[in-house]
Amino acid sequence: MSEENLYTFENEEYRRTYWHTCSHVLAQAVKRLYPEVKLAIGPSIEEGFYYDMDSPFPFTPEIMENIEGEMRKICKEKLKLERFELPRAEAIKFMEEKGEPYKVELINDLPEDAAISFYKQGEFTDLCAGPHLDSTGRIKGNAIKLTACNSAYWRGDSNRETLQRIYGIAFPKKEELDAYLERIEEAKRRDHRKLGKELGLFAFRDEAPGFPFYLPKGMVLRNTLIDYWRQVHKKWDYVEISTPQIMKRTLWETSGHWDHYKDNMYTTVIDDEDFAIKPMNCPGSILVYDLEPHSYRDLPLRYGELGLVHRHELSGALHGMFRVRCFTQDDAHILLAKDQIKDEVIRIAQLFDEVYNLFGLPYKIELSTMPEDHIGSVEDWDIATAALADAITSIGKSYHVNPGDGAFYGPKLDFHIQDSLGRTWQCGTIQLDYQLPGRFGLEYTGADGEKHCPVMIHRVVFGSIERFIGVITEHYAGAFPTWLSPVQVKMLPITDRAAEYAQQVAGKLTAAGYRVEVDDRNEKIGKKIREATLEKIPYMLVVGDRDMENNTVSVRLRSGEDLGAMSLDDFTAQLKEVVDTKANK
Repeated sequence: MSEENLYTFENEEYRRTYWHTCSHVLAQAVKRLYPEVKLAIGPSIEEGFYYDMDSPFPFTPEIMENIEGEMRKICKEKLKLERFELPRAEAIKFMEEKGEPYKVELINDLPEDAAISFYKQGEFTDLCAGPHLDSTGRIKGNAIKLTACNSAYWRGDSNRETLQRIYGIAFPKKEELDAYLERIEEAKRRDHRKLGKELGLFAFRDEAPGFPFYLPKGMVLRNTLIDYWRQVHKKWDYVEISTPQIMKRTLWETSGHWDHYKDNMYTTVIDDEDFAIKPMNCPGSILVYDLEPHSYRDLPLRYGELGLVHRHELSGALHGMFRVRCFTQDDAHILLAKDQIKDEVIRIAQLFDEVYNLFGLPYKIELSTMPEDHIGSVEDWDIATAALADAITSIGKSYHVNPGDGAFYGPKLDFHIQDSLGRTWQCGTIQLDYQLPGRFGLEYTGADGEKHCPVMIHRVVFGSIERFIGVITEHYAGAFPTWLSPVQVKMLPITDRAAEYAQQVAGKLTAAGYRVEVDDRNEKIGKKIREATLEKIPYMLVVGDRDMENNTVSVRLRSGEDLGAMSLDDFTAQLKEVVDTKANK
């Protein structure tokens, strides 16, 4: 990184240091105004910072405004941040005297030989490892905004104290803050939960928290996505399977999921025997492979499965279609020989390219390595991790390492797509598994006539149908490309006389395979156009007496562009071109 960018937000380390210092400014402001509040922790996060606090009163919008004002004062004071260390006993006493029980607990949990450091700015001192800016004057007070206040459990434990978490954001320039806040407002306008309701796509009910209900138009969207998924996977030589949703507990014990994932699994008893509702599809694919003998000539064997899975997510973690308890994974499990890994990972990456490019979703790749809670030898993990890295770099793609975040059975390449607002979403993943095939005793006969154990690749491209629908709903702001849109054409007759003609045109388009609705209500045409535009319908065909006479349609786009009158044949040819090429319009 160039010298001039070292102290800018282009440098992630500087950006996090800046936000971390802002969290200390937030805590100092709160303690100045409300000294009875107890401090917990205050880190920088992916976007901004937060501080958890134990307050005897709620942080109302008025109080948040006061805190924000005090933060600006602290920035103007240009207080120097000074680091110092204390021995363990002195550190505990220091925090006890300040009446900060959460800080005392944190100190007690540090290793005996840990250096216990503090940062002081003016009258305020906080337990912290750093790093920080050298002065509060480095922070632009008019570019700070406190964005929210939510409840949070101390140390993430629902059995512990409930704290209040104040979130904030800050930038070196006021214009950057303004742009960020506008982006947040645009994100609210694009919220898939709001659009899903307005466009009649999906719904959630209190009777089934975390379990989505697909409405008729949502089912069209879902099925169109699935049709595309099937086309792509047929092209790339996958065979589709379907495996049971409920299987015996012993299966999940063999796979390792029972030991590593049972808290997220739903269970039941059938004929006095324990069963589990599947949270993943992989053991089912393994059982399919094991139904018959295989030779090296069969490999790679690519099983695709649109598998419905259930996971017991905490109620507080549920979030529209992004985090649900029941979803369809667009899964694939590939059984292959070790010497086929590189070529297969390359093929998968090329498939991902094809899919994400269609939706206009650029991506970055993350290599997630061995977690503490894993199965298999370190040697196997090292070999598998190196194989993934080698494959992806061989086709000119780069990656960032995400230490310790692999699946319990193997390392993975996670694909983080970027939407039209610049937000990133982890959707696709390629997981290389040396463990499960061996645990189930899978075999194939090699060219040498001997038995060998295959390896397995787990991969998804959408991640789940539900989550991907949420992502693209916000990405397109509900204005889906024509090929994907639940309604592609809306017929808008100007008069009652034109209603029959509108129905005739709709019938012809429907027969040709397009999704058409007719708005034949006794309403003014202006209102019909406005409502169809709000419904994000790609094409509106306005028809009146002249269109009836000339056998034409007057074409309007949801963008407001008026294409004028054209013959039905010409319009159909245009529509066919847009749909067949899956154009992004």
